[in-house]
Amino acid sequence: MVSMKDFYKQFVNEEVDENGTLKKFELVLKDDFNFGYDVIDELARLYPQKKMLHWINDHGGEREFTYEEMSRLSNQCANMMLAHGVKKGDMLLAVLKRHYEFWILAYGLIKIGCVLIPATSQLMPKDYIYRFNAANVKYVCATYFDEVADRIDEACKKYDGIKEKFICRGEKEGWTDFMAELSKYPDTLEKQPMSKDDYMLAYFSSGTTGQPKMAIHANAYAAGSISTAKHWHHVDDTSIHLTVSESGWAKCAWGKMFGQIICGAEEFIYDMDRFHPDKLLTVLQDYNITSFCAPPTMYRFFIKEGLGNYDLSKIKYSCIAGEALNAEVFNRWKEYTGLELMEGFGQTESVVIVANFFGMKPKPGSMGKPSPLYDVDIIRKDGTSCDTGETGEIIIRAERGKHPALFKEYYGNKELTDNAWRGGVYHTGDTAYRDEDGYFWYVGRTDDLIKASGYRIGPFEIESILMEHPAVMEVAVTAADDEIRGKVVKATIVLSRGYTGSPELVKELQTYVKKSTAPYKYPRIIEFVDELPKTDSGKIRRVEIRDNDHKKYEEEHSGK
Repeated sequence: MVSMKDFYKQFVNEEVDENGTLKKFELVLKDDFNFGYDVIDELARLYPQKKMLHWINDHGGEREFTYEEMSRLSNQCANMMLAHGVKKGDMLLAVLKRHYEFWILAYGLIKIGCVLIPATSQLMPKDYIYRFNAANVKYVCATYFDEVADRIDEACKKYDGIKEKFICRGEKEGWTDFMAELSKYPDTLEKQPMSKDDYMLAYFSSGTTGQPKMAIHANAYAAGSISTAKHWHHVDDTSIHLTVSESGWAKCAWGKMFGQIICGAEEFIYDMDRFHPDKLLTVLQDYNITSFCAPPTMYRFFIKEGLGNYDLSKIKYSCIAGEALNAEVFNRWKEYTGLELMEGFGQTESVVIVANFFGMKPKPGSMGKPSPLYDVDIIRKDGTSCDTGETGEIIIRAERGKHPALFKEYYGNKELTDNAWRGGVYHTGDTAYRDEDGYFWYVGRTDDLIKASGYRIGPFEIESILMEHPAVMEVAVTAADDEIRGKVVKATIVLSRGYTGSPELVKELQTYVKKSTAPYKYPRIIEFVDELPKTDSGKIRRVEIRDNDHKKYEEEHSGK
């Protein structure tokens, strides 16, 4: 019998160096690969009583699931969905936060070929209407909490394509109780015909302009996150891994749905109502988490909270994703825990693309090096490779729609798909430069670059400098409209405890930036706020700041 530690190896061809650092990685999948059958059911057969999932919430709720239990529950889900008319290729939108039902639903749908579209609980009726129409959604499964079901019902007044709505954690007229209905169906399932190229999962990825685009993945994508789990999160069959992302974000897919399970790790799910640093630190301590991944914002709050009262000695590996990492956060976390934060970069369209992989020596503030799963480069606008130290766009050379760990298309939008794959490569839309050792350093989104007074300014550099000032708790640097210069640099700042916004502090912070970098990069506008707009996973929404500022500017200058 294959050992749990080596189970993942049947799906990959990999090579590591003497430090265990990944040097070669490619997927080796049979034509009918399906995560539900080839991973969940197979692990249930080999290791039925091994714990797969451990779920808790803020209200004393706790559930544990073995491979065998998850196999049976996902079979029941699959049988239920088939009985309710769900067919291969149908689209189901799920809004389940971090509820354990999400995993049961996901694996059940994968087994019958229904495409799962996870969504965040922050959506409003207009957002649902757009998604329903864009994906021709026929089924919905949602949480009772946070008025999610009410908003979906409101959206359904303007969309008549929903055939059935399933609800979790409550009762509502016109909705079917997901778990109660599931319990009526058998826990064995006749295997459905599948292909590794069948559509499996889709996420709506918000851009800085236009409506969100729907990136769709095939069955093979599930195996792509092995590289993420094994060589970035560094998990194995002894690990207890916690990724904080809500199920509505793609980081959930490559952080706690697939690769970590294939590698035998116990997936720990903390279904928190809101992020409170003290509560999450207590969870890390009390549940002996060994591998942890969160956005930089959360680590910043941990450091401000103070780590001296928590025993985090069980954590062996800590990763960071969602935003570029400031060196200050890296250094403070290491000072407290002895652990180096291993930054990684990926997208809704991919798994981890660039990272500080196991065995590498991270450079504070660097994204790391490209994953050998992809052919990654940094290029100029003319398509040629950038020199060392030269900023350009991160791209992946791959045949369009053929790489198993890249999205197949932007569903229903050939124009957007064509634009992303122009010039025979996939354009990430993110910019960086490469240093003399091959490490990538993040600069910003191509559309986040600030063009002011003839200069091109990357927001991350300014944010990093400001984060080193003791007054700054959080900061987002964006472009703001200016009547004379067109665009200027703006810093939106959350102050640390004990500091109050004032004209004197504005001047002090501006001078601080001028002394640390070229003076033209300093923020001409500084706004102090109580909090920055964020996604549920803690990622700062710079686009919201930009859009709000632009709206205000237009209103103020509409009469001129």
